[in-house]
Amino acid sequence: MSDKPVIFVLNGPNLNLLGLREPEIYGSDTLDDIAGKLEDRAQELGVDVEVRQSNHEGHLIDWIHEAQGDNAKAILLNAAGFTHTSVALHDAIKAVSVPVIEVHLSNPHAREAFRHKSYVGEAAKGTISGFGAFSYLLALDAAMQL
Repeated sequence: MSDKPVIFVLNGPNLNLLGLREPEIYGSDTLDDIAGKLEDRAQELGVDVEVRQSNHEGHLIDWIHEAQGDNAKAILLNAAGFTHTSVALHDAIKAVSVPVIEVHLSNPHAREAFRHKSYVGEAAKGTISGFGAFSYLLALDAAMQL
């Protein structure tokens, strides 16, 4: 393991389908494309990124806890559909001292009304959304300021 600080980048359900799923909303970049851009930017910033994706809520919660144990500098979390439903993710974020930045490719407030509520956002340090894949890079830069 590197001596560099680490930032966890956690991705929720259906984000494994980026590039295929509704590109008019989510863009044409795959999650691997986004991970590559993050790794390049992280190298410039002198940090490591640990990029993970799961369709299972419990994995995301376990990884939030793991970030705490690994003394991560921050967590970038795109909880996807769990954003609007998961009190458990809200509670996991509140339970750790690692700052969490909520990330979204699209702007949830410009979409269906059910996407306007964010349990993740209520617990996160801040939210970056609506800039496509660039949202992740903006969030990484923000994490470096924490």
